[in-house]
Amino acid sequence: MADFVRGNPSGLYTPDIVSGIFMHRAVDKATDSHPLVKEARALFRPDYRRVAAITLDLVWDHFLSLHWQQFEHELNLSEFILYARQHIEPHLSQTPEKFQELNEFLWPQRWLIRYADAEYIGKSLNGMARRRPKLHALSDSFDDFLMNYDQLEQIFFQFYPQMLHDAKQGVFLKALN
Repeated sequence: MADFVRGNPSGLYTPDIVSGIFMHRAVDKATDSHPLVKEARALFRPDYRRVAAITLDLVWDHFLSLHWQQFEHELNLSEFILYARQHIEPHLSQTPEKFQELNEFLWPQRWLIRYADAEYIGKSLNGMARRRPKLHALSDSFDDFLMNYDQLEQIFFQFYPQMLHDAKQGVFLKALN
């Protein structure tokens, strides 16, 4: 939801949601400036580096979906999705319209499960490129993902545990204060 909220969300949502929005923003900022993510962006050909950050968001989702059990031992991915859906859907009417629209597809099309399939990442990038012509390079950035698959997976396994650790330690929330 945080991707659909502009400006200061304080007073618009419950304190927990506001905290989550700020944490999401802090994680995005830390991710974009992380040396390993910069290394991953450099794997993309110059014509696609402009959209590499967007592609990498889906690439990280791919590897997380594929390797979910290595990071989350209490809930499998299907259980987590059910948990998330049960907590999100009752409150959708109070969320931004674009987030509500996203939810119309996210759950029934099983995006989070299907992200484990690299070809679905390609379909997702193509869909984004069709909806936003200025981002047409997303379609071809998929080839760079495939060409550098093993290196990107190695970077993910270095990067993601660090981000998880920092999130659990409250590093991102502390950075907001």
